[in-house]
Amino acid sequence: MDFSILRKELKGDLFTDNLQRILYATDGSAYREIPAAVARPKDKEDIKKIIDFARINSISIIPRGAGTSLAGQVVGPGIVIDVSKYMNRIIEFNPAEKWVKVEPGVILGELNQFLSQYGLLFGPETSTANRCCMGGMLGNNSCGLHSIVFGSVRDHILEAEVILSDGSEVTFRELTNEEFSLKYNSGRKDLETRIYRNIFDTLSVKSNRDQIRNNYPDPRIRRRNNGYALDILLETEPFTGNGEKINICKLLAGSEGTLAFSTSLKLNLINLPDKKSGLLCAHFEGMQEALKANIIALRHKPDAIELIDDFIINCTRENIEQQKNRFFIQGDPRIILIIEFSDNSMHGLETKATDLVSELKASGYGYHYPFYTEMGEINRIWDLRKAGLGVLLNIPGKKRSVQVIEDTAVLPEYYPDYMAEFEKILQENDLTCSYYGHIATGELHFSPLLDLRNPDDVKKYYNLAKNVSALVKKYRGSLSGEHGDGRLRGEFIPFMLGDHIYHLLKELKRTWDPDGIFNPGKITDTPSLVESLRYMVGIEPVRINTVFRMDGQEGFLNAVEKCSGSGDCRKSTLMGGTMCPSFMVTGDEDKSTRGRANILREFLTRSAKENPFDHEEIYQVMDLCLSCKACKSECPSNVDMAFFKAEFLQHYYESHHIPIRTLLIAWLPRLNLIGKSLRPVTNFLTGTRTFMRLIGFTINRRIPLLSKVTLRSWFRHHSKSRDITNNNGQVYLFADEFTDFNESDIGIKAVMLLEKLGYEVMIPQHRESGRTFLSKGLLNNAKKIANLNVKLLKDLISDTTPLIGIEPSAILTFRDEYPELVDNHLREAASDIGKNTLLFEEFICKELDRGVINDKQFTISFSHILLHGHCQQKAIASTAPTIRMLSIPVNYKVEEIQDGCCGMAGSFGYEKEHYELSMKIGELILFPVVREANPETIITAPGTSCRHHIVDGTGKQAFHPIEVLYNALI
Repeated sequence: MDFSILRKELKGDLFTDNLQRILYATDGSAYREIPAAVARPKDKEDIKKIIDFARINSISIIPRGAGTSLAGQVVGPGIVIDVSKYMNRIIEFNPAEKWVKVEPGVILGELNQFLSQYGLLFGPETSTANRCCMGGMLGNNSCGLHSIVFGSVRDHILEAEVILSDGSEVTFRELTNEEFSLKYNSGRKDLETRIYRNIFDTLSVKSNRDQIRNNYPDPRIRRRNNGYALDILLETEPFTGNGEKINICKLLAGSEGTLAFSTSLKLNLINLPDKKSGLLCAHFEGMQEALKANIIALRHKPDAIELIDDFIINCTRENIEQQKNRFFIQGDPRIILIIEFSDNSMHGLETKATDLVSELKASGYGYHYPFYTEMGEINRIWDLRKAGLGVLLNIPGKKRSVQVIEDTAVLPEYYPDYMAEFEKILQENDLTCSYYGHIATGELHFSPLLDLRNPDDVKKYYNLAKNVSALVKKYRGSLSGEHGDGRLRGEFIPFMLGDHIYHLLKELKRTWDPDGIFNPGKITDTPSLVESLRYMVGIEPVRINTVFRMDGQEGFLNAVEKCSGSGDCRKSTLMGGTMCPSFMVTGDEDKSTRGRANILREFLTRSAKENPFDHEEIYQVMDLCLSCKACKSECPSNVDMAFFKAEFLQHYYESHHIPIRTLLIAWLPRLNLIGKSLRPVTNFLTGTRTFMRLIGFTINRRIPLLSKVTLRSWFRHHSKSRDITNNNGQVYLFADEFTDFNESDIGIKAVMLLEKLGYEVMIPQHRESGRTFLSKGLLNNAKKIANLNVKLLKDLISDTTPLIGIEPSAILTFRDEYPELVDNHLREAASDIGKNTLLFEEFICKELDRGVINDKQFTISFSHILLHGHCQQKAIASTAPTIRMLSIPVNYKVEEIQDGCCGMAGSFGYEKEHYELSMKIGELILFPVVREANPETIITAPGTSCRHHIVDGTGKQAFHPIEVLYNALI
């Protein structure tokens, strides 16, 4: 098929290359279908041209936003149309009438951030709010934590401007009975008229109405999303005389892009809740008592009730990001119900919680009932709950938490009996399962552990779906509560709703889309749920020998496949966090952590080459990974793309020559050993534009100069004459390669500061950290360095004599990479060293707690300090100790810049092809904040690269926190 003509006609992008097609072959589900092309339209005119092309060429189109669908809704063999890149504008906003008109690519979290300044909110808030798009929310009829209060998108959609399958533009909105009659009786033969006529003809027949009322899920279930919403349209004025106006938008909600392509949505808004809120976190020892407690809790009119089980609770123990959110958990609960109340007064709020606790205790349900009203604590609790799906994917082993029965909804009063039967099904299939989700509305997300490469487990996958469908139907529930039918559940719609209704759904689909171009195979005519799985069923992937140990991860590929496709890495800078900086600037799927994981998985499982890493596509997506490490903590599955990039490069270079620039950067510490003897000459040569161009660096920066004296040589002379008084103990300072050669003044101040605080400082014999080798993927070299450093330090470093570091990227190698890198016989020693390796700030805070450091030793003068945290520090450790250390002087006001990666990332920002992206990342938040800071404000950043980037981007000098604290000594 010739896409060249279409490409020329579009204002947006059209891709047919292998890389982009692979990137869009999957979503958040277990499915994989390589599309024919990927389009990113600029406007509705582009979309009309794509639809015309699809109709003429008999090819399908698949609407897509963030690609977080869990049922395979946005995978298919046609043209994937990604609206998230360009069609993301707020078109019109009317605060007085409380509505907003948006394009389908607008992100929910960003919309609500905009609306909040007007005291308004779009009610349905999904756990994916920081990246999901409004078009996708309409397609799935999304709900959220507070669906018992706010309902679903269907309850808030006012109008939708759409393009129909014939290319015509139509606006659907609320209609009176008379207006509806004019629509289907217009006498015209256009597609819009045929659509209205189909709806009227279908719902005017009594037998159809009876079938719908008898076979659709119980209307009391708030979350129901099976098939097309004929049951919703039925209960309107034209068919019941109940005064409820008909609105075809309610049919579009949950239609999964199979009926029309929405180009704008007019949404109803509500007032931001202004009541006081509190969370009661009731702990239970058993499932049945928790389900019965839920029924009791609902009588107390909560705003939300969410359930999490011990599977998830235990998974959060090992999750870096979620460990801090476990503060409310006591003992080993089987189930926790998170119950939210709101009230106008704190007294009323506490009364509601107290009354419920009293009734629970009287019924013998639960053992611990903490109640939280502080917003920071509330947010942390909800963050832990929302991380459910992601943390489950971090379970060791080949079996994964799979989405197959995760979306069932049954009335809460039936749940004790329903769950008893459900657990029997699990036992019959020899399966274990986690439970979490929206128990207030009768929807729990069930996540059984299966290996979808194993044919036996694929059979279980199918049988489980089939058996649970029968169970849901028995209780007149909905097989889909909010995630939709898609590829996953469409097969069971005839069984769930009956053949007669299924025939009505197919007629509806044919009327709207006679040529079958809109997202076929979803809802109707759906293939078997075990077709087109992303995994190679029955084929064991080739075991890849890695330099990193990969203990507990069942190999490199298994670690890569922890990526669920949930798209947490697609959040914008407005949503906070650090992951993923290159995506935040570009909005391109191939710059996201998910995109890189998908490319890795594809080639590692389907490569015909002896070296499966030897693919240019992998190199292309890895090239713009800054190795910031944010994904290691912010990805709920702890996917560590920096780790994968280093391992990939090691193997890639086995088939390709190592670039000269890569070697120069990796071997920089050794080159500096040579260059320091001719420091003036070295500094002159490396500062010339000719040299910068020669090695492939941008001429818009300067390479860091060599210091007049290295830290080590200064320390050798200093240690001969120093006099330590008030000895508080001995510490070992790691003279990292950056501080030692380029910023020895910071290292000298670190030594002087520690000594003035009463510590004996020693710089032990050691080699460089190996960070430059790690960043460039020369892992064999890094391994040799790690082995040597562990041998040199293992008998020195302990909890009483810790190893303290200045540069985060260097010192944190001891915690992060070394235990996975060193030889087996050194692993325990490496782990012990890692446990006793501290950032300088962490050591100071530890001693502060010990009482040997206090604010009396520092100035009482006022200073305002802006802190930019180091990426790897945020991911592996925390910036909290830095803030605390800088706050020791009583009148120092420390403010952390709420940004992500600065954009420099070691050598990344120096490389000419990366310079522009590097600067754009800095311009997201960091540079503007620094420029706008008062001239008296102290700018501080622990990372050497960060400080250089700040100077290059703003002209302002940034200091290491050690320098700030040293200057505060009295």
